[in-house]
Amino acid sequence: MKIQQIVDLSVSLKGGIPSDPPGFIPEIEYADHKQGAQQMTQSFPGLSRKDLPGQEGWAIEKVNMSTHAGTHIDSPYHYRSVTDDGKPMPTIDEVPLDWFHGPGVKLDFRHFEDGHIVTAEEIERELNRINHQLVPGDVVFVNTSAGAKYGEKDYLDSGCGMGREATLYLTERGVRLVGTDAWSWDAPFSSTAKRYAKEKDPAIVWEGHFAGSKIPYCQIEKLANLDQLPSTGFYVMAFPIKVEKASAGWARPVAILSTED
Repeated sequence: MKIQQIVDLSVSLKGGIPSDPPGFIPEIEYADHKQGAQQMTQSFPGLSRKDLPGQEGWAIEKVNMSTHAGTHIDSPYHYRSVTDDGKPMPTIDEVPLDWFHGPGVKLDFRHFEDGHIVTAEEIERELNRINHQLVPGDVVFVNTSAGAKYGEKDYLDSGCGMGREATLYLTERGVRLVGTDAWSWDAPFSSTAKRYAKEKDPAIVWEGHFAGSKIPYCQIEKLANLDQLPSTGFYVMAFPIKVEKASAGWARPVAILSTED
C-alpha cells in the first residue's frame, strides 16, 4: 500500500521579523472577533453584539506587503521585460501551469559558505552523488545554510547562491522551476556588494536571475523544510497566486512523498 506524506515547503508570512530588507517587511494588522463583532453591528443596523454567537463576529487581517514577501514564485518578468531575442517575458499570471509541478530533485548545498557561487561542476558532482540525471520538467530545489536561519538577523546574509553558469546548467536541461530556502536564488546581496566593490564587474550582479533572459524560468524563494526531503522520489506542486501582470505571486508549495507500507 502506498502512503502519501505531504511536506509543507512554505514559511509562515509574519510581520516584525527580518525576513526582508527594511521597507519590504510585511505589515499585518489583525482584527479579532471582538473587533469583528463591532464591524458586523455597523454593517447591519439594529444588530447587537448580544445577538451574535458568543458575542463574537468575524476575525480579519489587513496585509501590506510586496508580491515577493514570504514564500513566493518569481516570474520571468521579474528579471527582464524581454528575452535576449526580444520576446516579451511572461508575468506570473501568464506562466504555463505545467511549469509549477513536477518530479522534485534536492541538491544539498548546506556545506557551502555564505556567499559561495555554485558552479555547474558542483551541481554535476551533487547529481552524481544522489545518482540522478536531470530530465525536462524536473523541479530543482537548493538546500542552503539559510534554511535554518529564517527569521533571524543573519538570514538575508546566509546561504550560497546560484550564478549564471549554474542556472544555465539547469535550464539547458529543461528545468523551468527551481527553488531555494534562501532569500534569493542569487548569492546574498551583502556578499555580492563586497565583490563588486573590489571587482567592479557588473556581470556578477544578480547573475542567476539575469541568466533567465537566455532561457526563461521561475524561482521559488524562501522555501522551508527542505532538510526533510530526500534527494529524489517526491513530487512538487507549487502554484502561485494569480496576480495580474505581476512579477511574482505568493505560493504554498508542497512536496508529496510516497512510500510502500
